Amino acid sequence: MKKRLLLLLAGLMVIFALAACGTKSQESVVKELDGTLNDLKSYKAKAKMTLQMGTEPQVYEVEIWHKDPSFYRVNLKNAQKDQSQMILRNEEGVFVLTPALNKSFRFQSDWPKNSSQAYLYESLITDILEDKQAKFSATKNHYVFETKTRYQNNKMLPIQEIKLNKKNLSPVSVKVMDPDRNSLVTVEFSEVKFDASFDKDAFDMKKNMTRVQLEVPVMADVNDKAFTVKYPMAEIPGVTLVDEKEITTENGKRVVLTYEGSDKSFTLVQEKADAMPAMSSPINVTGHPVDLGFTIGAMTETSISWTHLGVDYMLASADLSPEELEMVAKSVVADMEK
Repeated sequence: MKKRLLLLLAGLMVIFALAACGTKSQESVVKELDGTLNDLKSYKAKAKMTLQMGTEPQVYEVEIWHKDPSFYRVNLKNAQKDQSQMILRNEEGVFVLTPALNKSFRFQSDWPKNSSQAYLYESLITDILEDKQAKFSATKNHYVFETKTRYQNNKMLPIQEIKLNKKNLSPVSVKVMDPDRNSLVTVEFSEVKFDASFDKDAFDMKKNMTRVQLEVPVMADVNDKAFTVKYPMAEIPGVTLVDEKEITTENGKRVVLTYEGSDKSFTLVQEKADAMPAMSSPINVTGHPVDLGFTIGAMTETSISWTHLGVDYMLASADLSPEELEMVAKSVVADMEK
């Protein structure tokens, strides 16, 4: 019996030793990722993004196109709510398209550099390369990294788990977590095609607006629908809601929420968005695009504005830091009410 036990232990040690020999070290995988990033010319990917920032998860279909050096096309679609938005980068600048409202906005921005983007492969590699304290593990089919994020407001979402396919280092999934390690953003990749080819107008703004409007028609009755007032769930210490004012406008109502504290205050304005009668020239926007998870907003030093489900939002404050502005805006989720 004792001899059998010793043979079993010896066999297990051999198996573990062979498994260890077949697994690359963290240093070798990081070096390989660095080479992959340098050689990356283009790719197409599809993913499912789930946001857990409200009482009910919000699920988006994400289609990503990238062509070296700086062309991007990211289409976010919430099929259940018939909502679509696209962020596009070409030689003319960075555009945010809202097809249901016939609107396009143009930024002079360096997006997507200098910040984490959970659905962009090269951004994930950069997160791994820049975090010298990244944790590493391996399973039968995957390499798993746990890294710090590079969000402006990384206090809200400081950690992420990035899972890569062992065969070709393609992305498998990303979990972006809060300080308590709750997954608030999950991206699951279903298709990744490297060295993808594109038509010459693949990143053209007008062509893309037309394409996405075939999937999500313009909201002709946008002004006929009432909207529910939403309240930010993020808490700024000492700041509370002190006033809620409803103003009648030509298109319905405008709601102004005023929050005040001893040191900080902010205002959140909400009103029904206007759909343009026909696609016009892009609206030039001061500031830079900011990914709020459920939509893309425009951020300046003192404000963030965005459109979600046919409602325009504008958050303004002279007291909040950019990180606090972003945190409050991200917490105004579609299914959360006071």
